[in-house]
Amino acid sequence: MNDNASRPAAPRRTHRALLLGLAVLGLAGALFVVRRPLAMSAPRCLAGRWHGCYDTFNGVVLMTLVTLPLALLVVWALAHRRRRAGVTPAWRMSLAEVGLVHGTVPFLWLTMMPGAEPGTAPARVSLVPLRDLVTMGPLGIAGNLLVLAALGAFAPMRFAALASVPRVLALGAGCSVLIETAQYVLRLDRVSSVDDVLVNTAGAVLAALASRRWWRTTGSPASDLPRPVPAPAG
Repeated sequence: MNDNASRPAAPRRTHRALLLGLAVLGLAGALFVVRRPLAMSAPRCLAGRWHGCYDTFNGVVLMTLVTLPLALLVVWALAHRRRRAGVTPAWRMSLAEVGLVHGTVPFLWLTMMPGAEPGTAPARVSLVPLRDLVTMGPLGIAGNLLVLAALGAFAPMRFAALASVPRVLALGAGCSVLIETAQYVLRLDRVSSVDDVLVNTAGAVLAALASRRWWRTTGSPASDLPRPVPAPAG
């Protein structure tokens, strides 16, 4: 019986190792592509200067990568604390919480960056679907897909009430509408476009589908409270 039970474990370990290897290769490839822009922002970011670091795309991406080890350390600390308290699944909950924040806040920061004439340029709105996709270009579309990707991937893992594709779609659409509305109200010299809402929502849904196998299968929401220990029989 032990041999039969251990057989499915080997393919699972191989699958996880393959996914980890692909993730490392993908991250290494992305860093190789953007190495020069990030290196240009590194001196200002390391010196703690606001201008040229936190108000630029390259600077925000660089600081997101620099703080990644700290985020992983927080995941380990939360998971260790939960395991000692008897909370399950400790690693999944901790990774979902940290990934939700670390993967969403930088992109929200980028969407709130003002244009060339904030406060003086007239607010612009584009309500015609699919008209702005041509002007976005591949990089613009990829960036918009990533804005709410972490939200779509990790929110269903952490909150059982969101473990549904329609609910993730509604959450992504609502958050994207709030982003575009904030850009319009604050007059950031950015175009509030319905295509941004569509692409941002699509990114959240695609990420949710990618993480679907790690969603909680039980109907009860995750809790930080330890599970009660059953009393011994007899």
